[in-house]
Amino acid sequence: MTAIKPTFLGLVSAVSSSSVAVELSASVESGIIVLEGRNYRIGQVGSFVKIPLGYNHLYGVISESSETSTLDADSKISSDRKWIRVELVGESIGGNFDRGISEYPSIGDHVHFVVESDLKLIFRKHLNSHFQVGRLSSSEGIEISLDLDKLVARHSAILGSTGSGKSTSTASILRSMVIKSDQSPLPSARVLLIDIHGEYGPALSDVAKTFSIMPSGENQLYIPFWSIFPDKLIDFLCNNPNDSQRSLFMDKTVDEKRLGIVENDIPDIDADRITSNTPLPYRIKKIWYDLCHEDGINYSDAAMTAPAYAPGGEGAFDDLIAPKFLPPGAGSALPKKGGTGAMKRQLDLMKSRLLDTQYSFLLEPGDWNPDKEGKIKKDLDGLLEDWLGHDKPITIFDLSGMPSARLTLLLGAVLDIIFESAIWGRNVTEGMRERPLLVILEEAHRYLGKSESGHAKEMVQRIAKEGRKFGVGAMIVSQRPSEIDETILSQCGTIISLRINNSTDRGIVKAAMSDGLAGIVDSLPILRTGEAIIVGEAAQLPTRCRFNVLPDDKYPNSGDPKIGEKWNSVRNEEDYSKLVRAWRNQDSAQ
Repeated sequence: MTAIKPTFLGLVSAVSSSSVAVELSASVESGIIVLEGRNYRIGQVGSFVKIPLGYNHLYGVISESSETSTLDADSKISSDRKWIRVELVGESIGGNFDRGISEYPSIGDHVHFVVESDLKLIFRKHLNSHFQVGRLSSSEGIEISLDLDKLVARHSAILGSTGSGKSTSTASILRSMVIKSDQSPLPSARVLLIDIHGEYGPALSDVAKTFSIMPSGENQLYIPFWSIFPDKLIDFLCNNPNDSQRSLFMDKTVDEKRLGIVENDIPDIDADRITSNTPLPYRIKKIWYDLCHEDGINYSDAAMTAPAYAPGGEGAFDDLIAPKFLPPGAGSALPKKGGTGAMKRQLDLMKSRLLDTQYSFLLEPGDWNPDKEGKIKKDLDGLLEDWLGHDKPITIFDLSGMPSARLTLLLGAVLDIIFESAIWGRNVTEGMRERPLLVILEEAHRYLGKSESGHAKEMVQRIAKEGRKFGVGAMIVSQRPSEIDETILSQCGTIISLRINNSTDRGIVKAAMSDGLAGIVDSLPILRTGEAIIVGEAAQLPTRCRFNVLPDDKYPNSGDPKIGEKWNSVRNEEDYSKLVRAWRNQDSAQ
C-alpha cells in the first residue's frame, strides 16, 4: 500500500470542465501545518494544490471551501464532511510548468497542498522576459514575476479603491520593470506615464524625466498645436463651429502648411498631397486674422477688390489685432458690404483661447511655435527626442492643474503624436517596433468613461485594438473600473486588482476572470494595502501578491493628510494672499 504523504489533503470527488471538487480527508485539520521548516495554511481560498497523475502534475487554485453534515439512519451519529472546490489552472510535465491542462483527473485521485519547492517551479523567473514585482502572500519566500512581453503587448489594468495602495503599487511595479537586479536601469526601456495629479515625480526621480504644463523645476511640456488634427483643434478653439466654418478653417490650414514647407526647407514633401491632417507647422494666429478679415470685410470700390480699412485698422496677426473696416454705406453707396459677420462669436472665443496663458504650452509651444514668417526652431523629431530619446527609462507628463474639460484634448494630442509616430515609424530603428513603448494612464476613469466621446478616448481605443502591432502597450490605472469604457477594459490581458470595496467595481473584475475564480474575487474587499490579486496573460497563475516595498524617499505624493497631527499643531498668523496669487497664476509652487 502506498504511504500517504504529509502533504495529502483529500480525494477528487467530482470533475467538471474547469474545476474539481475535493473531499478533504478526515485526518486533515484546518489551520497551519509545519513542513520542512515552513508554515502552510490548509484549505485557504486562493492557495494552491496539485494532483499527481504519473509524470504529469495538475495544479489548481482553491476557489471555495465548505462543510456539510450528514446523519446516519437512526439519527444518532452525525458526520461532518469538508469540501474544497479547485479551479484547474495548469500542469507540469517533466519539470516544466505550463498554463492549461491536457488531461483531467479521475474520481479518487489524491490531492496535495503545494509546498515551496512546487511554487518555485511554477513561479520561477525567466531572465529575459520576466521581472520580479513582489512575493506570494501565502509564502513570503516565493518571488512573483510577471511576463514583460505580455504585460506590455497585451495591455493591462491596475485597479483599486482609494487608499488601497494603488499609486504606491504602480510606482513599485514601474521601478521593478525598468531596474535590473544590479540596480542599473534597462538601457532601452521606454515608459510614458500620464500623471494627472503630479504624484510620481519624487517616487521615480532617479529613473524618470518629468515634463510639466506648469513646471516648478521640471521641464516644460510643449505640445505643438500644429501636430493635432485640425478638426479637433477647431472644436477647442471655436466651440463646435458649423460645417462651412470648419471647411474654411481646414482650407486655410492647408495653405499655411504649404507655406510652412517652403519657410522651413522641409524636404521630400509633395505639396499637392498635403492634407489638413499632415503634421506640418502653420501660423494659427494668421489663420485667425484671415478669418476675421473675411468675416468682417467691407470694400471701398464697386468691384470689391480694395478693402475699406478704417484709419490704422489693418491690424496685426502676430499681436492678435483684428482688422477694422469702415461701415458699409446705405443702399448702393460705398463702402460695399463684404463679410457676413457670421463667425464673430467663434473668432472672439478663438482669440480668448490664444490669449489664455493656461494653454500656452499648446498654443505658444516654445521652439515649436512658428514665428511671423512661419519658421520653427525645432521640428517633430526634436519633440520625440525630448520625450522618448533621453537617457532615463521613464517619461512623466505631469498634467496636474488641467481641467477635465480640456484634459481629453491635451491627452488625445499626446497619444495622437505617439501613435502616429509608431505607425509610420514601424520600420525604422527609433520606432516602437524596435523600442516598444508602454503608456500608463493614471486616473483613467476621468477621460475614458462610457459617456465620454473625446479625442483621448478615441486614441486609447485605437491603442487598445491596434497598439500591439506597432509596439505600443497601454496600462490603465483607475479606482472606478465600472466607469471605464468596456471596449478598452476588455482589451487588457492582465488585471492587477488591489482592494475594491464597491460591489459594482468588483463585478467588472469578476467578469474578467473565469467563473471558478469568483471566490478569489470575493476576497478583494479584505486585501491588505499594497496587496493585489493578479490574473491574466502576464501572470503564471492567478496570484495573491504583496508588491515590493519602495525605498523611504521614493513614495508617490498621494498619502492622506495627517489630520490629527495638523489639527493639533500650533496655529500661526495666516496670510491668504499667497494662496490667491498661486490660484490666479495657476502655480501651486508659489
